Amino acid sequence: MLDETPRDALPPSVGVGYKSTHFQGLLNAPGPVSWLEVHAENYMGDGGRPLARLRALAERFPISVHGIGLSIGGERPLDRAHLARLKHLCDWLNPASFSEHLAWSTHDSGFLNDLLPLPYTQATLGRVASHIDQVQDTLGRRMLLENPSTYLAFAQSDMTEVAFLGELAHRTGCGLLLDVNNVFVSATNQQTDPRGYLDAFPLDHVGELHLGGHDAQTDDHGAPLLIDSHGAPVANPVWALYEHTIARAGPRPTLIEWDTDVPALPALQAEAARAAAILAPVPA
Repeated sequence: MLDETPRDALPPSVGVGYKSTHFQGLLNAPGPVSWLEVHAENYMGDGGRPLARLRALAERFPISVHGIGLSIGGERPLDRAHLARLKHLCDWLNPASFSEHLAWSTHDSGFLNDLLPLPYTQATLGRVASHIDQVQDTLGRRMLLENPSTYLAFAQSDMTEVAFLGELAHRTGCGLLLDVNNVFVSATNQQTDPRGYLDAFPLDHVGELHLGGHDAQTDDHGAPLLIDSHGAPVANPVWALYEHTIARAGPRPTLIEWDTDVPALPALQAEAARAAAILAPVPA
């Protein structure tokens, strides 16, 4: 049986996104990996090998549950059936953390297989805050909200993304998940300063950091275009931004996120070791 003592937060160390091919390796020799993250939607069924393995892993590692399907920025009400399945998962797993994206993926009765950005307006702020309140009340726990990767900005936005996220944390009491790769991707695509973004970010609300890879392309005009692919090693400019963030914020739980073209476990452990080496010298 899982320990039912509430877990308030992840340890300020390095985790990886769990993939089934790494199950035995993580149990036998986790190396620098001290916690795991799973996508909520992969574990909303009843029984079977995936849930049995997750239970086994939860005996050894703190678990972070990362949702991708709530459409918390959508205009329509949250899907109550989806939210109920999420509550059931969190009730039995008792994860150390739950997070979702600042994005939308629903329209009318349809579901889009993507995480789409929002205009940062007062109307959007009120809607997202209401959805966060509903999620936190239903789950009985604080959630973390992740900054998105974006490719264009909305002309109708009347506040910055950092201000929008900070106001959501203030209104709802939610925490924030700072994806450093997303900051670099968005800043490159929109020709803004990623360090300026990080320096303005409300780091006191950050409960988790993400590091992942991206693909570099060019747009129709020959300008750099980065795609948040989660299918490559963390790029050197992102490592530099991570060091900058840790120097300001102190040690924070850090995830190595790799979801496509997933390599063998030692490649993920090498990325985790690099992050751990950055965390280690920084006083808590």
